[in-house]
Amino acid sequence: MNNSKNSYLPFLLLFIQPIFMASNLIVARGGVEYVPPVSLAFWRWAVVFLLLLPFTYKSLKKNFKFIKQEYKRIFFIGSMGCGVCGAFPFLAGQTTTVTNMGIIYSSSPIFIILISSIFFKEKINFLRIVGLFSCLVGVFAIIIKGNLFLLISLKFTIGDLWMLASAIGWALYSIYLFYWKTNLKIFDRFTLIAFFGMVSLLPFYLIEETFFVRTVFNSEFFMWVLFAAISPGIIAFTLYTMAQKKLGASITGFTLYIFTVYSAIYGFLFFNEQLEYYHYLGTVLVFGGVYLVKKKSKYEKKT
Repeated sequence: MNNSKNSYLPFLLLFIQPIFMASNLIVARGGVEYVPPVSLAFWRWAVVFLLLLPFTYKSLKKNFKFIKQEYKRIFFIGSMGCGVCGAFPFLAGQTTTVTNMGIIYSSSPIFIILISSIFFKEKINFLRIVGLFSCLVGVFAIIIKGNLFLLISLKFTIGDLWMLASAIGWALYSIYLFYWKTNLKIFDRFTLIAFFGMVSLLPFYLIEETFFVRTVFNSEFFMWVLFAAISPGIIAFTLYTMAQKKLGASITGFTLYIFTVYSAIYGFLFFNEQLEYYHYLGTVLVFGGVYLVKKKSKYEKKT
């Protein structure tokens, strides 16, 4: 009985994690009015690092030999997950629409599946393909508001390139977080990921401060940075890592489709956006698609 519950816990995390991950849109829409985009990303991960360090310092010191072995890999993971995916969506939001951002970011699970299949020989069964297609249709139904003409009339900008880079960055983060095995505990590794993410953002933060716009360290700054550090930061990334350890990179990547559903809900709750029929249709298709992805083929069950 306990084994059955444990086997479904990672699957439940696919639906719980995007609740916190999607709160990043609240930051993207509200926070960037008060904090410059790169500054917001930089200080977000600086705060994550400072919050985690008191709890992980002794363990990190004890396992310093493992850090020396893994730091190059952790730097790459941190620069992708916290650097690229931390700053690029905020930069994209300045020149593109939420609709375009949603469409492009939803391509990340496809990159995850393709890269995992080509370079790491991860199996792709028929149900997973059907589930992927169902999720894509569900996401597009929400994004284009059930109107195909809206999809045809979309215009793309430089911000869309920022989002494409972010989608690829998240794919690389997800894949190598799973396939690069570690001797460190989850929170120890995450502390270092946040640190190296902050380091990767530092030169761009200094450029933004020097040549573009200065950060104002007021109450709004501290509120938005702290919220970004805790909800779409520590909580979302920790739950993502926990799910990925059990389900693998490809399946866990489907959280981005559920992310789109929750984004619509946040729009309704915080930005007075209305829930229409296509939101409900998209939700059913996305949740159904994730369920199909969870199911194993007969061949996989035998092996």
